[in-house]
Amino acid sequence: MAAQKTDAIGELKATAEAAARRAAEEVLALSHSIHAEPETAFEEIETSRKATDVLRRHGFEVETGVADMQTAFVASYGSGDLVIGVCAELDALPGVGHACGHNIIAASGVLAGLALASVADRAGITVKVFGTPAEEFGGGKIFMLRAGVFDGVHAAMMVHPGDQEHDTHFTRSVVDLEVRYTGRPAHSAMAPFEGINAGDAATIAQVSIGLLRQHLRPGELVHGIVTEAGHAPNVVPHSSSLLYDARADTIADLEGPGGVKERLIRCFEAGAVATGCDVEIKDDWPAFSEFRNDEPMVAAYRRNAEALGRTFSDVPAEQRQRQAGSTDMANVSLEIPAIHPSIVVDGQGSTPHQPEFAQYCVGPDADRAVTDGGIALCWTAIDMATDADQRERLMASRKAES
Repeated sequence: MAAQKTDAIGELKATAEAAARRAAEEVLALSHSIHAEPETAFEEIETSRKATDVLRRHGFEVETGVADMQTAFVASYGSGDLVIGVCAELDALPGVGHACGHNIIAASGVLAGLALASVADRAGITVKVFGTPAEEFGGGKIFMLRAGVFDGVHAAMMVHPGDQEHDTHFTRSVVDLEVRYTGRPAHSAMAPFEGINAGDAATIAQVSIGLLRQHLRPGELVHGIVTEAGHAPNVVPHSSSLLYDARADTIADLEGPGGVKERLIRCFEAGAVATGCDVEIKDDWPAFSEFRNDEPMVAAYRRNAEALGRTFSDVPAEQRQRQAGSTDMANVSLEIPAIHPSIVVDGQGSTPHQPEFAQYCVGPDADRAVTDGGIALCWTAIDMATDADQRERLMASRKAES
C-alpha cells in the first residue's frame, strides 16, 4: 500500500511538473514583461492585468479589485476542500524598479498555480493565486486579511529571490510613520525672527533619533529619510516632512508600551516642541509582524527544492535574525500556516534593494528561480494534500480559528 501511495504521489508531481514546463515559456515572458514595466505600491495596474490575463487563459476564475484595492486579485481553480493559497507580489521599488525581484515572485506564484490546477481535482485541492499589492510600502496582504480575502485558506506560500537559499524565513516587525511639520515662512535675511523653521524641526528630530539609537534594544532599528525641508535658502522653511521606519523582533516589542515606535514618536514631538512647529504624525499604515514558519511545510519545500537541484545555505538562525527585513507575508503567517523560502538569484555581489540587483532579476538564473520555485511550491502543496495527517492538521488549524 505504501508503495502504491508513493507511486500515486509521484505521478501527481510528474503531471504537475509537466504542466509547469509547458507553461514555462508563457510565464517567463510574464516575468520579463513585469520587470520591464515596474509599478510601485498600489499602482500595479499593468502588472495585475498581465498576471490575471495568464491565469484566465488557463481557466482560473478571477476576481479583481478585492479589499478595495484596484490591483489586488484572487484567481481560483478547483473545488477541493483543502484550499492552498499562493501569493504573487506585484509592486516594484521606487527609483530602482524590480530590485527586490517581485517579478520573480509573481511569476513563480502564477506558475505554481497553473501546475497545481493540473492536479487540483485529483488531489482534492482548491488553488487560489493571490495578487498582493504594496508589499514594499503599505501592506496589501494585511488589508486583504482584514477584508476576509484569505478566509477559508488552509495554507499560504510564496518564494522570494535573494542572495542565499533558505527554507525558513525570519523577519522583524515594522511600522511606517509619515511626519509633517508646519511652521511659518519669513525672509531669511530681512526677518528670520518672524519665521518658525520646519526644517530645523526635522533636524532636531533626526538628532534625537541619532541619540536614541545608543539605547535601542537588540533587534530594534530606526531608519528613514527627509522628503521635504524647504525650497529656497532665503526663505525660512515653513514645512518639512519625513518618512521613517521603526523595527523590532516582534510586534509586541514594536508597538507595546515603551516600544521603539513610542520612543520614535517622542523624537518627532521633540522637533515640534523645540521649534514651535505644529506636527502631524500619520500612523495609518498597518504594522508588519514577525514571521511564523510552518515547519512541516518548510521540510517538504526543502526536500522538493533539493530534488530540483537547489542547494541551501547553512547560515545560523541567529545571524539571519540579526539581518532580517520585514514583509506583510508575516502577518499572513500568524493567521494561516505559511512558508516564505528564499531562492538564490546570483546578483554578482549585489543584493536585493540595491539597484544593481534589478538587472539580475531577468535572465537565465532568474528564470530558473521562477520555474524551480513554482514547481517546488506546487510539489509542497501536493505533499500536504496527500499526507492524511498534514491535510487534517492544516484543515483543523483553520477550523479552530473560525
